[in-house]
Amino acid sequence: MPKKKEIKKKVLKKKAKKLSLKETYIQEIVNHYFYTKGLSLKEIKNDAKKKKIIYSRFTRPAKQLLELAGSVKKAKIAISKVADWAKSRKLDYAIETVFKKWLELDRLKPKEITKKPYYRGDPMIWSEAKKKWYVIDDNGDWLEYADKESKIEWRIIK
Repeated sequence: MPKKKEIKKKVLKKKAKKLSLKETYIQEIVNHYFYTKGLSLKEIKNDAKKKKIIYSRFTRPAKQLLELAGSVKKAKIAISKVADWAKSRKLDYAIETVFKKWLELDRLKPKEITKKPYYRGDPMIWSEAKKKWYVIDDNGDWLEYADKESKIEWRIIK
């Protein structure tokens, strides 16, 4: 029959193992940052092993962000907002970027996608005064558009 000390040690080992498997708050924030960058947990671990990512470099800013935000949930929301804003403008961002943008977080919005009208590869312009569409040809002449509106091609301009 096992002794009480041995049973106690086994119980403590199991508890310690459970705690080590669970992410800490700081790990949660750092991992969320990498998720916004498009990495999965498996990729983060592999890159950390290969020394492509120095995980410890992100722990201090994550801890500071946790203190600033007050909760993990608020910190994650802030990271997501900054990530959306930066990605829409094709900018790189780090956890420190959240500090810099902290005061304007509520005003940070992703850049709007603009679509421009084209007809057979030539750009078009809407004349508000005449309430008509015009096609601008290669020479810069404005030609009145006489085709159906369904023939207008809308392209996303970056």
